[in-house]
Amino acid sequence: MTRPIPLPRAGHVCASLGLLLALAVGAPAQAAPEKAAIFGIELFDPGVVGGRKARPDETRRLGLVTEELRKALGEAVEPIDVAPQAAEIAKQAPLYKCDGCAASIAKTLGADLAISGYVEKGSNQIFNLTVTIAEAATGKIVRGGRVVIRADTDDTWAHAMRWVVKNRLLAEPLPNRS
Repeated sequence: MTRPIPLPRAGHVCASLGLLLALAVGAPAQAAPEKAAIFGIELFDPGVVGGRKARPDETRRLGLVTEELRKALGEAVEPIDVAPQAAEIAKQAPLYKCDGCAASIAKTLGADLAISGYVEKGSNQIFNLTVTIAEAATGKIVRGGRVVIRADTDDTWAHAMRWVVKNRLLAEPLPNRS
């Protein structure tokens, strides 16, 4: 059985994410935003043994929420192109169960952070959206968030991503940070 990535507790946030969050809330920055490899959001359907390919509507929505993630992060990170590692990403997929391979791929690309996520389908009308941010150098998950949505439309998928970014990934205040 596939096990989703555990999310860190609120007090476990790395120093490198401090700059990311400062930029997100408009605090003055002393350096450029960290480089982030933002991987495509994946589908996790626990009700299907051995997995399944996403349906065309799900594939379109996975692309939609990936783009929404990029937009919602705004200037908090500098996204880098993950296409040069497309073959490795395909080989390791799904990234939510490859035991930290997203961080290794991000490090190979020269990124500071690896941002990945998945949609877990509970039914046709209920899904969970989970997004994690890990340090590329260590693989340590430094921030994560999850939301449950009870509708299956483009708007609800996009809203779920905006909510996770705003209320979990870039939320203030940061514990043990000023």
